[in-house]
Amino acid sequence: MLFHVRMDVHIPLDLDADVRADVVARERAYSQELQRSGKWPHIWRIVGEYSNVSIFDVASNDELHDLLSGLPLFPYMDIAVTPLATHPSDIRAG
Repeated sequence: MLFHVRMDVHIPLDLDADVRADVVARERAYSQELQRSGKWPHIWRIVGEYSNVSIFDVASNDELHDLLSGLPLFPYMDIAVTPLATHPSDIRAG
């Protein structure tokens, strides 16, 4: 199942610098692990924002929820999820 996911990050400005650095490093490692596994095949930065748009390829809604809630930055994110379906005009879907 494919999902379009927008993540907007809102790290508190008063968060301890060492805590912030640790969370961001763990986020990077976790997200890259998911990318290597094929579960997070696409990620794009939104210009001018601390946000991204991503495509996840997972087996279920529950799997996506587990992956997203496992993100170290999850407590500091607003996340919008849109399920995706094949478009009838997609020449690669034929």
